[in-house]
Amino acid sequence: MAATTTPAAASTTASRREGPRLEIGQELILLVALTVVIGVLALTSERFFTVENLLNQGRLLTEVGLIALPMTFIIVTGGIDLSVGSIMGLCAILLGYGWKNLGLPLELAILLTLLVGTAAGFVNGLVVTRMGVPPLIATIATLALYRGLAEGISQARSVRGYPDWFLALGQGELLGVPSQLWLLAFAILAFGIVLARTRFGRSLYAIGHNETAARFSGIPVDGIKLAIYALSGFVAALAACIFVSRVSTTRSDMGSGIELDVIAAVVLGGTSIFGGVGTIWGTVLGVVLIQLLKNGLALTGVKGDATIVVIGTVLILSILITNLLQRRKGVEG
Repeated sequence: MAATTTPAAASTTASRREGPRLEIGQELILLVALTVVIGVLALTSERFFTVENLLNQGRLLTEVGLIALPMTFIIVTGGIDLSVGSIMGLCAILLGYGWKNLGLPLELAILLTLLVGTAAGFVNGLVVTRMGVPPLIATIATLALYRGLAEGISQARSVRGYPDWFLALGQGELLGVPSQLWLLAFAILAFGIVLARTRFGRSLYAIGHNETAARFSGIPVDGIKLAIYALSGFVAALAACIFVSRVSTTRSDMGSGIELDVIAAVVLGGTSIFGGVGTIWGTVLGVVLIQLLKNGLALTGVKGDATIVVIGTVLILSILITNLLQRRKGVEG
């Protein structure tokens, strides 16, 4: 008796014969775009493609890069945190205030800053999980709250005169590479492994795909959300310390608007604003591409407003191409 072949089996056999298909993802698109951008800007400005300039850009992108890492976690779950810039400003003020006004040792002031940043992020998580407020609304409210606290504490005064050992964090070098880039590289590696290789990372994707199904699967959704919002606050506080070290002063407006650069980099890196999709490596490429575009356009004489237009255009085109590829993949699947 001849064996019959079902359509599903025939399809599977055919796909095996065709061999593996080349998957074009957001990371590959960004890598190509980054290569093109570097090539074009290197031709238009002699100062762009130099070791000194590229290392300096690495120094400048560290704060955005750090904050973008936990932001990727948050957006993968379908959330968002618009308060990171305000947390950064509040923590910068508390660092200077604790050291100068309260007379705390700088090491203790740094620890206090990190604790306050973590607590601020934890409050965001509580508002989202316990009160059921949508993340967009919750973090808009805390954005105003934390910025107001920063301005109230600072009273428009700045703090200067930090010791050399602290300034080395943001201005020093190790083996010819800016000090903060080593910290950023370690953070990228750690966040990348957690998201791609651990149960915690898989839980983030599950929450982003279907939060209700994740709850029924036994995933502690609220606990995970609290953890990633607290982590976002901690990293924003760490970025505040690095920023203060780099610019040698403390002001209440520090971090203002940084949340837009962070979210743009994460989305440009392929993380879906609806959740369930995203990688740390894509986020890193997004951060680097935006910073190099800003620097290259400035070196060629393009003014700030035009730079924003160019970056916005790149972001839109990237999203459109990604959506087109995802639809094509869905149709073929």
